[in-house]
Amino acid sequence: MSFFEKLKAGLKKTRAQLGGAFASFTGANDEFYEELEELMIMADIGVETSEDVIEELRARAREQGLRGGEEIRAAVVDILAQKMETGGAGLKLGTKPSVILVIGVNGVGKTTTIGKLAVQLRQQGKKVLLSAADTFRAAAADQLAIWAQRAGADIVRHEENSDPASVVFDSITAARARGTDVIIVDTAGRLHNKSNLMNELNKISRVIDRELPDADRETLLVLDATTGQNGLIQAKQFREAAGLTGIVLTKLDGTAKGGIAVAIADQLKLPVKYVGVGEQADDLMEFNGRQFVEALFE
Repeated sequence: MSFFEKLKAGLKKTRAQLGGAFASFTGANDEFYEELEELMIMADIGVETSEDVIEELRARAREQGLRGGEEIRAAVVDILAQKMETGGAGLKLGTKPSVILVIGVNGVGKTTTIGKLAVQLRQQGKKVLLSAADTFRAAAADQLAIWAQRAGADIVRHEENSDPASVVFDSITAARARGTDVIIVDTAGRLHNKSNLMNELNKISRVIDRELPDADRETLLVLDATTGQNGLIQAKQFREAAGLTGIVLTKLDGTAKGGIAVAIADQLKLPVKYVGVGEQADDLMEFNGRQFVEALFE
């Protein structure tokens, strides 16, 4: 199944919500614009972004004489696709080793995302090492070990409640010795409070900066698409603390709030790098903004 077909299937709930405006389209009048804006907000595209889209859509309709439902739909797709163009598509992993630092709150599918990335990178012929720096949950390291075995990747782990930064240091040492191409670092999703969590992430980042100053590094925030606007709040907080390079949006196949991808790209200027639309390793797919928007309104 192609990216577009999987995306279409995954976005079924969101698309069903957005489709209402065009199902009964009788003309580009005030009633239609208000309904479309309301539906976009309900799909978690966000108030600010939805208002911008409607304003530009009205202007295009006037200037270009758009009247038919298909012409209007195509214009909506084009406007939203342009908002998704934040650059930074794909992962920059040109150095040996490169580092992928994966962060996010507990329960968003962070460890599973790491496992799927490891499988895909191994399929590309890269030597991968997983760094179990979420030392506050024994289950996280156990789950990561299962994925390492499944992917054919190395893993470095310490005892529960040990220093996460020391796990990262030992992972870098091991990666150098073993000729590793990519280190993927799992991190804690929750500590005693938010400032402790952010301090821990900063400490890990300092170790990477010191030990691998010239390495390519991706800092990916994993968000659960079903949380909608809460995901946008999380992204703002983590962006301030960790200098994000991109977003991984999971569980798109179970939500009517898939529009959150547009809100993140438009309001935070952060690229969505991957989306998850199922349980299998190949259900984590590299993101294509225009195809995503087309799937929303197809």
